Amino acid sequence: MSSQSKHLLLVEDDPSLGATLQERLQKEGYSVAWSQTQADAETAFKKRAPDLVILDVGLPDGSGFDLARKIKSESHVPFIFVTAMTTAEYRLEGFEIGAEEYIPKPFHLKELLMRVKHVLENHSIPREVLANGHRIDLLSMSITNPKGDKEFLPARDFKLLKLLIETSPRVISRDEILNQVWGEDKFPSQRTIDNSIVRLRQLLGDSEGNWIRSVRGIGYQWAKEGDS
Repeated sequence: MSSQSKHLLLVEDDPSLGATLQERLQKEGYSVAWSQTQADAETAFKKRAPDLVILDVGLPDGSGFDLARKIKSESHVPFIFVTAMTTAEYRLEGFEIGAEEYIPKPFHLKELLMRVKHVLENHSIPREVLANGHRIDLLSMSITNPKGDKEFLPARDFKLLKLLIETSPRVISRDEILNQVWGEDKFPSQRTIDNSIVRLRQLLGDSEGNWIRSVRGIGYQWAKEGDS
């Protein structure tokens, strides 16, 4: 996908640096929302989900680490830390949260642009996925079978399917699925996940579990039939 189709959320409290980064990223063809606080960033994120978040750690109303954890608990949007907090402890914490990159200040602007491009390319998810003769539309939340019949999935089932596809080939634990799909406030049982998997397999004609694989003692994995 071209950069013109990518929306970035920039979280930087330094007015001069923030303005410079926003302007330069926009010149590269990205759409950029710039927030200077954690609260504004959360609002911007809810208003329009970005394809990538670039964030500082030291924010005036909180920690960029806390913001990243919140983002990660609600989505699979990749994020890059750009910060002056560069000790080994800070870097490790950033990567443990799930950062794609941890760029120390000061940095070369061209390097940041190259890393942004690299992360976006690695996280490019196609709109449609073909599986067992079925077409999964990741925008319309639907599955079309080989006969051309389309069925729209319940939100939870589709969110689970999308999670598996986007994180493939990683195995997703049941606890992570509960957190990412149902949320901690819903208190579903792990049986709820299994029931959702059964429905998805039925829709995909995947009774043998070749596409949505069960990994004993861990969880589930999206893996094309025949893959090792």
